[in-house]
Amino acid sequence: MPDANVVAWIREKFVHLVSSLDERGRRRWAAIEARSLGRGGVAAVAEATGMSDRTIRTGVKELEAGDEPPEGRQRRMGGGRCSRKQEQPELIRALEKMISPTTRGEPTSPLRWTCKSTRNLAAELQNQGFQIGTSTVRRLLSELGYSLQANRNKREGNQHPDRDAQFQYINARVKARKRRGEAALSVGYEKEGNAGKQEQCGARIRTPRPSSTN
Repeated sequence: MPDANVVAWIREKFVHLVSSLDERGRRRWAAIEARSLGRGGVAAVAEATGMSDRTIRTGVKELEAGDEPPEGRQRRMGGGRCSRKQEQPELIRALEKMISPTTRGEPTSPLRWTCKSTRNLAAELQNQGFQIGTSTVRRLLSELGYSLQANRNKREGNQHPDRDAQFQYINARVKARKRRGEAALSVGYEKEGNAGKQEQCGARIRTPRPSSTN
């Protein structure tokens, strides 16, 4: 079983890199991390990123063989399969409905959020009949323009029972200022706390288009 500290360290890096990497970049980065860890590296990287063992091993083989796909392609001709979006046209709609439940379906709301992890989102979509994994959920959120915020060494959920109420208050204030034609300034901070059990309590998803700032 992969070391929990190693998995957390890899996950922290992946969260900050994933939005700037394409498919090939993610595969190569995961392969480099796995090779640097040595024995058990593939399993550790797979657990941290949600990528499949097969994908990571493919990346390792590409690195070792110096195999490059044709220019402008992520894979060689004929590689891969149809995307989940093509196979399941209703997937995106179902995912967006799940990540913004507190906005009651308002697509123009300036703030959307969720405290659910990508693993829980994937599980709920699977319960609805979709075939999807955590890595695909993470990729789809990135394609939709949402940002995944890294978990910190603190316990959330039980310590913040009013988190949704806080977001609803902020959301209402931003909408009120926008109606008056005023700028809305978003400021985020991290409160220090005792490092305890590092639970994957979920992720905060930021809306694709931030409010204007001054």
